[in-house]
Amino acid sequence: MPALSFRNISKSFGDNTVIKTFDADIHDGEFLVLLGPSGCGKSTLLRMIAGLSDITSGELLFDGEIANDWQPRRRGVAFVFQTYALYPHATVRENIAFPLIMDAFRPWYHLPVVNMIARARLMKRADIAERTLRIARQLELEPLLDRRPASLSGGQRQRVALARALVRNPSLYLLDEPLSNLDAKLRTQMRSEISALHHKVGKTFVYVTHDQVEAMTMATRIIIMNKGIAQQVGTPDEIYDEPANTFVAQFVGSPPMNLIPATIRDSEMRLSGRLAVEHPGPLPKRREVTFGIRPEKLSIHAAGEGQLPARVSVVERLGAETVIGCRLMTGEEDHDRLLETDLVFVRVSDHLKMAIGETCSLNYRSDDVLLFDIEDGRRLV
Repeated sequence: MPALSFRNISKSFGDNTVIKTFDADIHDGEFLVLLGPSGCGKSTLLRMIAGLSDITSGELLFDGEIANDWQPRRRGVAFVFQTYALYPHATVRENIAFPLIMDAFRPWYHLPVVNMIARARLMKRADIAERTLRIARQLELEPLLDRRPASLSGGQRQRVALARALVRNPSLYLLDEPLSNLDAKLRTQMRSEISALHHKVGKTFVYVTHDQVEAMTMATRIIIMNKGIAQQVGTPDEIYDEPANTFVAQFVGSPPMNLIPATIRDSEMRLSGRLAVEHPGPLPKRREVTFGIRPEKLSIHAAGEGQLPARVSVVERLGAETVIGCRLMTGEEDHDRLLETDLVFVRVSDHLKMAIGETCSLNYRSDDVLLFDIEDGRRLV
């Protein structure tokens, strides 16, 4: 099982640079997720690992050996595409066995009549039949082996695509948004199945997605990308609790981290230049910063009982919890006004009932506050 290393990798299509500079290491046996918005270069990186796309500059190493010019067959990878890419005329059994048949193919097997006879004989070969059946049982596909893709559900087709990747016993699995075409219930089911599969086979998985839930629930490590640049590399907990910049802070989390412009003046910090707030430890020397706090780190209280005066603008009841969107107020007794900030979201248990238009106040611990540079977005504190 190879460990992968990217050294100053870049990729351009003509004048369009998709990946600017990418450096990272993928450890043997880990479940690494490439997470980011559409167009950030995630799938391009996956295709470069598989050998399906050339590298413009830099080096890709498999176990320390430069693999830029290796053919896909030599890399020993299995690729699960966003679309299932199943052969509609073939049965589930034939789709799963296809990589094994191709490994055993000889050049003369491509002749029209010979091709049909060769494929039929290879399908009956004991080792191919046994491996196909074993993988089908592992993914609960045995009752479907003689059916064709058109008669399968989306989740069943996705399992067939996974089985086709697994049957070769590769050293590295590459998955390009394999769950994007499934409904919410099937996504949850397939997330669990893919995670269980990773633990069972013990191989390296590189998984591409724009869905933060998939990344946070499945990954051992995450690489967050934006505009062809890696923004942060870390475990799900590190990404969530210690975002490297405001992009990561807002991309990961639902609702995302609350980010509010703040001004530091005479060792005091004010949100939007008006409301004085507590800060975590010594303040940086910069005068303009961004105050950040996660919605679950805020608590909501009756008016006058908390640090941040606010008014309820949005109430979203989600069953076990409720998300409340508030607008901060100046806190001036004579003429309290709304601050010019975005909604501040609070995640609370469902038993708390709040009404739109109700005044309240928000509390937080200063240790839960993060400060970011207002210009480049990087985390300061």
